[in-house]
Amino acid sequence: MSEATVLVVEDEEGIRELIRLFLVKKGYRVIDAEDGYEAMDMLARENPDLILLDIEMPGMNGLEVCEQIRMQTKLPILFVSYRKELSYKIQGLEVGGDDYITKPFDFNELEARIRAILRRNGWTNGEDDKLSILQYNNIKIHIDARELYIDDKPVRLYHKEFQLLLLLAQNPNRVWTAEQLYDRVWGYYSEGDIQTVKVHISNLRRKVERDPANPVHIRTVRGFGYKFATE
Repeated sequence: MSEATVLVVEDEEGIRELIRLFLVKKGYRVIDAEDGYEAMDMLARENPDLILLDIEMPGMNGLEVCEQIRMQTKLPILFVSYRKELSYKIQGLEVGGDDYITKPFDFNELEARIRAILRRNGWTNGEDDKLSILQYNNIKIHIDARELYIDDKPVRLYHKEFQLLLLLAQNPNRVWTAEQLYDRVWGYYSEGDIQTVKVHISNLRRKVERDPANPVHIRTVRGFGYKFATE
């Protein structure tokens, strides 16, 4: 089975090594660079499928590196940064980034974003084929077809409902805040508010759960947010 190659560009050695070890364990081939200049040299010699690019680096920062890369290739870029301000996220996307994740991050979320970007860019392998259908008890989600079946009967979902359900189901038992769900499903540029998440969660329960008042899968974690429970 072929492996996706990820170029990790990070000036902090400890973080770079943790990312490398995690991604290697997940089955990726990882190459790394400690600054923008080394990244550009690595890009000329290697053939990565995705670049994980830190923004705050000495010398040539990540935004400048991205601009240089975009002069040569449309290779997908996932920015990593300590900066949580919306203006930084917008700037990263405007210079050509495909996604933006803030430190400290959950490694499983990082890998999920990498996998999503690769899939959007047409990269697949045997494992991706297996992931095209998710099933939990009577719930079956056809990812590529964007279809939901409950007890083998089709259930119609609106676009955002499906995106929300898929995000939860692809990360079983992980607790998400309403803010995180809104950021991931509706995006940085949306003008709504997190009340939208509550409304969509309620709609999903009516369509997915046998007893929406006592949900088995789409659960509220009081004081924290929501999760897709598998037990």
